[in-house]
Amino acid sequence: MGDPSGTVPHRWLILVGTVFAVLALDQLTKWWAVRELAPPPDGAGRIVDVIGSLRFRYAENTGMAFSRGAESGRWIGLVVCVVIVVLVVLAVRARSVAVLVLLGVVIGGATGNLVDRALRAENGWLSGAVVDFVDVQWWPVFNVADAAVVVGGILLVLVATREPARGDPTPETDSASQAEG
Repeated sequence: MGDPSGTVPHRWLILVGTVFAVLALDQLTKWWAVRELAPPPDGAGRIVDVIGSLRFRYAENTGMAFSRGAESGRWIGLVVCVVIVVLVVLAVRARSVAVLVLLGVVIGGATGNLVDRALRAENGWLSGAVVDFVDVQWWPVFNVADAAVVVGGILLVLVATREPARGDPTPETDSASQAEG
């Protein structure tokens, strides 16, 4: 398929637009969760039943997935910064719009949780807790950013492994060269 965008600025517009869309959705939903679900200083938080086992319940996570590594937000934040840089470098080499969008989804999700760690820090740089609120009751409580990282990452691997490597002949160019020879 070649360059997914035709121009370098268009490529960055796709990536950055996707990052900001995911980041905005994540931060708006977390703002809602803090406003509507977080426990007041003198009481319990609210739980909103949605459908089946899905409910919204406020939780904070100072660790990583499944609340592992509690209180290691600084180190997790640092690793996330490195991962974001690696993903941006991969975006430079992306061969399709789908890969660019999925990279943007993962970067947006990672950035959303990084913003939480930075803005909610009370004990120093990146020490803040991530706000979680989606509770299916059979899986750890998560948020939009977590879902973006996991689902975007899985889809990115699936899509990227199906694309030809840079420099490999595409089906169109390969069949054209066979027709000539």
